[in-house]
Amino acid sequence: MIQPLRHVAEMDLYALAAVTDAEDARLVSLAQNESLRAPSPLAVAAANYTLSNGAAYPDPDWNKLRSALASRHGLTADNILCGAGSMELIAALAQCFLDGEHHALASEYSYAFFETAVARVGSRLLKAKEAAFTVNIRSLIESVTAQTRIVFVANPGNPTGTRIPTRDLLALRAALSHDILLVIDEAYGEFTEGLDAPTFDMVETGNTVVLRTFSKAYGLAAMRIGWGYFGPPICAHLRKVLNPNNINSASQAAATAAVLDDAYMRETTRLTSEIRDRFQVSLMQLGYAPPPSCANFILIPFASAEKAAFAQQRLYDGGFILRGMSGYGLPDCLRATISSEHHMQGVINILKSLRHQGDTI
Repeated sequence: MIQPLRHVAEMDLYALAAVTDAEDARLVSLAQNESLRAPSPLAVAAANYTLSNGAAYPDPDWNKLRSALASRHGLTADNILCGAGSMELIAALAQCFLDGEHHALASEYSYAFFETAVARVGSRLLKAKEAAFTVNIRSLIESVTAQTRIVFVANPGNPTGTRIPTRDLLALRAALSHDILLVIDEAYGEFTEGLDAPTFDMVETGNTVVLRTFSKAYGLAAMRIGWGYFGPPICAHLRKVLNPNNINSASQAAATAAVLDDAYMRETTRLTSEIRDRFQVSLMQLGYAPPPSCANFILIPFASAEKAAFAQQRLYDGGFILRGMSGYGLPDCLRATISSEHHMQGVINILKSLRHQGDTI
């Protein structure tokens, strides 16, 4: 039998959340950081409209979507590339700039797909220590080696939800050599807009890219569409490895309409943030110490891995699927996606009942 390349054979399968039972009407999935609201009705209508022209290939250059994104963010449309989720763009960056001799760097509790994308091309991902579940710029800088070619920073972080200010990213960029690419993954960036200076201006240096997705704030996870802002030379190389016609017409139409319905997205982020903050306060009142989240989820640390597993099972029995964090090196933590007020109160009620029963978790 034919054998795969050695680095592929040695790879671990990328682990998604275990939500196979989520179709059970008794269960609510709070495991995948999906939006608490459906997509904009305008996005749904736009996607449906394209179905009558399903025999035609989609626009390979995503022109309408790029124009809408450029207008909203004040960007140059030609420097925007779109992918089948930001995952495709992350994988393409690794394919363009990494190999067995050059590696990538990320923070200790960073997005797990960074490691998968790096492993696909026979490279490896080094990790720098975090402080209080937060990216530590000094630690990242000190972890750079002569073989480092990409530094990944998810901001806000996943699975931690914490965020560092733009000034720290600028300091990191200034400390990196010109031949190291800084990749800022802002999958949850819409939840922090207006809180700080935008990072898109950093792309003008030519060695920084900023990624975003429609899976979170826009509620289009099922449509698999992400985008990024790149310097022209990086754009040219990435187009070589991106799949042509990578985003179907329905997804492009839905994403374009979602961008144009800015008020709907802003209402989603406002509602999510309010419920998240109340949920965090309730957790703290029970004695937990979740790191401050700027995303649509909260990380819940427990006293031990055993207590986290016990709580996860009790929450499942009560109808809620939370994400265990063992795969992120945090076996003593669970991650809870923010859903409706009713669902979050249900999680609090179960955790509170465990306290009352003497289960100190």
